[in-house]
Amino acid sequence: MTDRQATLSRWDAKGPVRAVALVLHGGAENGLNPVRPWGLAYLRMVPFARAIHAAAAWHGVEVRLLRNRVRGWNEPDLQPVADARWALERIRAERPGVPVFLVGHSLGGRVALRVADDPAVTATCALAPWTPEGEPVEPVKKRDVLIAHGTRDRITSAAESYAYAVRAQDYAARIARFEVLSEGHAMLCRAGAWSRLVRDFVLDAAGVRALTAWEQRPEQRLRLPL
Repeated sequence: MTDRQATLSRWDAKGPVRAVALVLHGGAENGLNPVRPWGLAYLRMVPFARAIHAAAAWHGVEVRLLRNRVRGWNEPDLQPVADARWALERIRAERPGVPVFLVGHSLGGRVALRVADDPAVTATCALAPWTPEGEPVEPVKKRDVLIAHGTRDRITSAAESYAYAVRAQDYAARIARFEVLSEGHAMLCRAGAWSRLVRDFVLDAAGVRALTAWEQRPEQRLRLPL
């Protein structure tokens, strides 16, 4: 059954809300099992939400962590996409006119790229994203996009995320892609590096501190070592 409701956890900004970071967890290609609060894919994103909050709350960034209804992508129903759009609609209603930054891992990375066309979204970060051949790049038009992929990932394809980034160059406002050395899909071997990258992405999107990746020439930005 998929009539259950997605949920949003929130970490408040310190003072007026100037932006919202929406964090999206991973999942599976297929599956209608509910996402539990103790599910590993969901729990893996809690430290990212907390790291964003610790770094950006004083700059007016509120953090939301979405828990999907079900684990699977489930073509053609795409429940995670619908859940993310529900979350964005709710954020727009509660924080009108406030920019939203997306951070997603694995399936959540694919969702983040897919829903980047929401009018509130200005920047998208996809960690070890699932970007199969043919994944549309039009949703990231005029958005800042940051992709990071472990060089030892055996679950999602770093080659496919690179191919996606190449295609997205003609659409995104700016795009950069990091290759996280000696790292697999779970982002555990070098957890600190991933956390710092996400923190820097949010601070850049919020206009606090520029991401150093943008200093590189566009042709060099898609294979940046980390």
